[in-house]
Amino acid sequence: MTATPRHPDLRSQLESLTTEAFRPELAEIDRMSTLDIARVMNGEDTAVPAAVAERLPEIAAAVDAVAARMARGGRLVYAGAGTAGRLGVLDASECPPTFNTAPGQVVGLIAGGPDAMVTSVEGAEDSAELARADLDALTLTADDTVVGVSASGRTPYAVGAVEHARALGALTIGLACNRGSALAAAAEHGIEVVTGPELITGSTRLKAGTAQKLVLNMLSTMTMIRLGKTYGNLMVDVRASNEKLRARSRRIVALATGAADDEIERALAATDGEVKHAILTLLADVDGPTAARLLEDSGGHLRAALAAAKG
Repeated sequence: MTATPRHPDLRSQLESLTTEAFRPELAEIDRMSTLDIARVMNGEDTAVPAAVAERLPEIAAAVDAVAARMARGGRLVYAGAGTAGRLGVLDASECPPTFNTAPGQVVGLIAGGPDAMVTSVEGAEDSAELARADLDALTLTADDTVVGVSASGRTPYAVGAVEHARALGALTIGLACNRGSALAAAAEHGIEVVTGPELITGSTRLKAGTAQKLVLNMLSTMTMIRLGKTYGNLMVDVRASNEKLRARSRRIVALATGAADDEIERALAATDGEVKHAILTLLADVDGPTAARLLEDSGGHLRAALAAAKG
C-alpha cells in the first residue's frame, strides 16, 4: 500500500520552483574526482553575479526608498528563515562595527529566534503568525523597512512578515530566487534573483544563498553610503572597538587628509576617536566642538559639513 504524502500541495509547489529543480546531468557527481567537483561548483558560482546584475535597477530603487526612510529615523529589518534568516542576521550584525549604526537601527529576525542561528527550529519557517509577533515586538512605524528574504519566495515566515509590515505602513522589500514569487508580489519592491537549479538538489544555501548575500551587501552598504556613513569609499563612521580598528581609523584619516601621523593622533584625541570628526578638523581647520556641530547640522554627511565650513 502506497502512503499518501502528508503535504501534497507543498510537494507540487516545490517541484515547480527553479531552485528545487533536479539536474540529471549531475546525478553521478558523487563519482567524480574532488577536483572535478570543485571545478563544477566554481563554474556554478560564476553565474550568480550575472543573475544579480539583471536586478540592479530594482535593487537601486529599493535602496533609495530605504535611505529616505532611514534618514528620518527609520530602521532596516530583515526577516527570513533558515539560511535566508541567518544571512539577514549576519548583515545586520555587521552594520554597527562597519558604519557605527545605532543599536536596533538594523535588525535581523530569524524564524525561531536566536537559537535558529545554529540549530533547526522545527516549524518556525511555516508560521506567518510568528513573523507578525516578531515584528509587533519592534513596534513598526511608516519610516521602517522590512525585507523578507526567501530563496523559494514562498516561505510563510518571510511572506507573513512582508504582508504584516505593509499593512502597518512600513516599506517592504521581497528578495527571492524564483520568478513569480508570492514574496515579491507581497512587497512594494520585489527583487527576484533567479540563480537556477542548485548543484545539490534544493540546497539553496549554495547559489541562492550567495545571491542573497550579494543583494543584502548592496542594500545595507549602498543605503549607508546614501546616509553619509562613508566619505568616498572610506569607512569614516567605523567604530574603533579594538586595536585593529583603531589602526584602521588612523589609516582612514591619513587617506582622507594626507596629514602626518602626529597631526592625526592629535585630531583623533581632540574628537574622542571619531574618525569623521577628526577628518573635518584637519581638512577644515576647525576644532573638535565645531566639527561636531557642523556634522550635526549636515545630518552626518562629511562632504556637506566640509562645504559648510568653507562657506
